[in-house]
Amino acid sequence: MINCEVINMFRGRQWPFDEFFRDMDEEFRYMEENMARMLDEARKMSSKKPGEGGPYVYGFSMRVGPDGKPHIEEFGNVPGIEVPTSDSSERREPLTDIIEGNKDITVIAELPGIAREDIKLDVNEESLSIKVDTADRKYYKDLSLPCKVKPDATKARYKNGVLEVKVKRAKEKREKGVSVKVE
Repeated sequence: MINCEVINMFRGRQWPFDEFFRDMDEEFRYMEENMARMLDEARKMSSKKPGEGGPYVYGFSMRVGPDGKPHIEEFGNVPGIEVPTSDSSERREPLTDIIEGNKDITVIAELPGIAREDIKLDVNEESLSIKVDTADRKYYKDLSLPCKVKPDATKARYKNGVLEVKVKRAKEKREKGVSVKVE
């Protein structure tokens, strides 16, 4: 038997979980709207004639950086991802990862289906550019490096669709200290 005092106590009040479920309902509504929007965009892209656009590639990589904050990196060739070329729908942005070591910076890029000779790398003190332009596949990625590097000390390997680029860190110039007499 339910105690009438307990029922009267909660009458006219919110249940403890009402706010939680209201927030969840709002999140689900937001997700449903986004999914409907993405499906509409996919339908529009798939309604093109054969040979126009496609194949479409999209993905993202999420990792926690040294600062403890999550970093999300998108890759692919879906319209909306900015790739600085006029034919961005044909180019794919490869999945890349930058690994900082004590003496060097390692960049890993996934470039499946191409030959080693087709990879063009440009390195300067602050950035690395990866470009592949063949009849079948086109890739492009411009990466800002986390520190200054020595471009002339760069080595690259390509095996099984994975490009590994190692760049030596530039030594920071440290000025010699002097003793100062306190008067």
